[in-house]
Amino acid sequence: MISSPFGLGFLLLLALLFVVFVILIEVRILAYAYRKIGVRPRYVVAVMLLSLIGSYVNIPLYRVRVSSVKPPEQVWMFGRVYVVPPATQRSTSVVAINVGGGLIPILLSLYLAVKTRMFARMAVGVLIVALVVHSLARIVPGVGIAVPMVIPPLVAAGVALLLAFRRAPPVAYVAGSMGTLLGADLWNLGRIAELGAPLVSIGGAGTFDGIFLTGIIAGLLA
Repeated sequence: MISSPFGLGFLLLLALLFVVFVILIEVRILAYAYRKIGVRPRYVVAVMLLSLIGSYVNIPLYRVRVSSVKPPEQVWMFGRVYVVPPATQRSTSVVAINVGGGLIPILLSLYLAVKTRMFARMAVGVLIVALVVHSLARIVPGVGIAVPMVIPPLVAAGVALLLAFRRAPPVAYVAGSMGTLLGADLWNLGRIAELGAPLVSIGGAGTFDGIFLTGIIAGLLA
């Protein structure tokens, strides 16, 4: 027989404390990763919040005429669910850039490149990760380009350790985030007509986790 020595109220309190504990650990890990990458401590929280909140914001860039737009539905790829959003206009795909997964990583990568002056090493790292990610990227009809989350950070961390062993974290972040952005989204912009997606977000659905998390995980691994 299995019986609990605790009351329901106490168990709920323990569960709440456990959730808070996990959140605090994750926040500390993210903050540590950003500091190792090269972000000043006083800016870490701002960058984290802007990246996470900005993942919900897409800035429209231009529109592309397509033969058809897929209706709203759920699509499985790489073991996760992607949701096709409703179309705002028939036979039109809006190309936008995601603030959290596109704009902020680009600005942060430029900042790290100027700060560290490792332009050549970062460029080589970005190119290698982009080639690997492009070979793994898959089209998700109605959503965009999807990439797995495991291989890109491993490749970025490995490349960074080979190119700049003592200063690997910033190289890993730039190679991981910009390599994923280039290899997945920018390299496939010419295939927008095949997607049939109402919104094609650079650094958004399908690649946000591959860009945001790849940069963080690559920095931690390095």
